Amino acid sequence: MSKELLRALDALEAEKGVDKEIMIEALQAALVSAYKRNYDKAQNVEVEFDRKKGNINVYAVKEVVTQVFDPLMEVSLEDALAINKAYEVGDVINFEVTPANFGRIAAQTAKQVIMQRVREAERSVIYNQFIEYKDEIVTGEIERQDSRNGNIYVSLGNVEAVLMRKDQIPGEIYKPQTNIKVYVSQVENETKGPQVFVSRAHEDLLKRLFEAEVPELYDGTVEIMSIAREAGDRAKVSVRSNNPDLDPVGTCVGPRGQRVQVIVNELKGENMDIVEWSQDPATFIANALNPADVIEVVFDANNEKACTVYVPNDQLSLAIGKKGQNVRLAARLTGYKIDIKPVSEMNAAPTEVISEEEVTTELENDMPVDVIEEVTEASDMIDFE
Repeated sequence: MSKELLRALDALEAEKGVDKEIMIEALQAALVSAYKRNYDKAQNVEVEFDRKKGNINVYAVKEVVTQVFDPLMEVSLEDALAINKAYEVGDVINFEVTPANFGRIAAQTAKQVIMQRVREAERSVIYNQFIEYKDEIVTGEIERQDSRNGNIYVSLGNVEAVLMRKDQIPGEIYKPQTNIKVYVSQVENETKGPQVFVSRAHEDLLKRLFEAEVPELYDGTVEIMSIAREAGDRAKVSVRSNNPDLDPVGTCVGPRGQRVQVIVNELKGENMDIVEWSQDPATFIANALNPADVIEVVFDANNEKACTVYVPNDQLSLAIGKKGQNVRLAARLTGYKIDIKPVSEMNAAPTEVISEEEVTTELENDMPVDVIEEVTEASDMIDFE
């Protein structure tokens, strides 16, 4: 068994990347527990593994004392001196206590430890591999769909990722044995093994797709500032350029719309509104409401994150969008609560009723004394009611 064990440890280190020394330490600890469990021995023991021959020996560890109270843990100075005259009180002596049939127990224990360490190593390798892909796009193969919860399972090579229903694009059909691009949203190192969660509906999937198609985004010349998305239907993306001579919207759209069309095709026809980000909130909000024209943006004095946007009367429904989608996405894109109103309501103001006292006070402030006396006499004949 000794040579077979050595060969097994060498193979595991070469094939699975499991450190041989870590495996031996784990094996020695497991053999100590196995010895105490099988031989009902409570003493302090150590297991020594011969790294050259593969032999396994068990030693009882005892402390040299002047008077022995626990023979399982202590040895008298007299007995210690009989072994070696150099021993002193406080020294530790190892006494071999390897049972005759310990080889069988050692083989069973070694097998269990090796299998456990292999599983742990494989989990660690997978976790370390996919934690690097977190927040990135990977391509996998659709394996199956769970009829109970609608989850899709995607093969990413040596791991099966989960595409949960909430992360799927509504209406998208997932056929087994077809390739699919997914966004790695979460990687968990659970006891049963690494669990990878992927998404098709995540807003950052759209960001990564744009970065793959637009070199200026990848090198930082153009930046994506925010994204608002209703997966499978419509998305708004705000961009800005760090080069004043470069149009960020045109760059992302591409010649004849080629760049954005690739992304639209990948997302099965999801509509894209690419708008220019602006440091001026009013300009940014107006851009975000594309394709509607904006006449004016009026901010709420009581809420710095709320505003009223006035649009041409004939574009009110366009600004709001079908079922409120356009204004809803614009609000998420900009971070403002947006109230859309037609321009016909922009200058409407309630008629103010002025009292007799207000009229008199205003006149008195602006007229000379002799004129005030005449106005006062005349006011007595006016019925303000």
